[in-house]
Amino acid sequence: MRYDLVILDNDGVLCDSEPISNRLLAEYLTECGHPTTFEDSVRDFLGTAAHHVHDVVRERTGRLLPDGFDDLFHARVYAAFEAELTAVAGAEGLLKALAAADVPYCLASSANHSWIRTALDRTGLRGYLPEQRIFSAEDVGRGKPAPDLFLHAARTMGVPPERCAVVEDSPFGVLAARSAGMDVYAYAALTPATRLTEAQPTALFTDMAELPALLGLGPATPAR
Repeated sequence: MRYDLVILDNDGVLCDSEPISNRLLAEYLTECGHPTTFEDSVRDFLGTAAHHVHDVVRERTGRLLPDGFDDLFHARVYAAFEAELTAVAGAEGLLKALAAADVPYCLASSANHSWIRTALDRTGLRGYLPEQRIFSAEDVGRGKPAPDLFLHAARTMGVPPERCAVVEDSPFGVLAARSAGMDVYAYAALTPATRLTEAQPTALFTDMAELPALLGLGPATPAR
């Protein structure tokens, strides 16, 4: 199927930030008295907005995270991005393939705008995503698995949901896209394929080079 809009998640789809952010989140939650492993963080928080971390901790323990938690966490992540962050292998080729095929695309992430732009700048992908193509859960108030962010992106880009394809790497993101009435292609990288399959994506893939063909674009441009 040829889509009128491809909506891309950022963390884990374009920028290889999930290993960094989940490692640091697990460490910080443990410091705050909520023992968390890297695997726990990936399972419970990958693909969700910042408020979800607070909600889960409050529901499980009856306690609040300390004031300034988000600011300090983001500062640690940004410092790590400077030293470690790279683009997902094949992400630039995907963006080039979308542009070459004249298929509109945008980014829709649970992260805040500052996080998104920091990641895109560090990976060199910012030039492919001008401001009007970047959407954050900050814009709608509710992050994934609610469909609000994807619906907002599609509405702003002027495309009905049924003509959109979403590319996601988390079960929460897959569920959000399905709730929005969109096709969703699940990238099994950090999240096990079995967990993504349970969320019932349109298709599952394990190599970004597979995606252009799934989207009807032909082979991807090789990554630099």
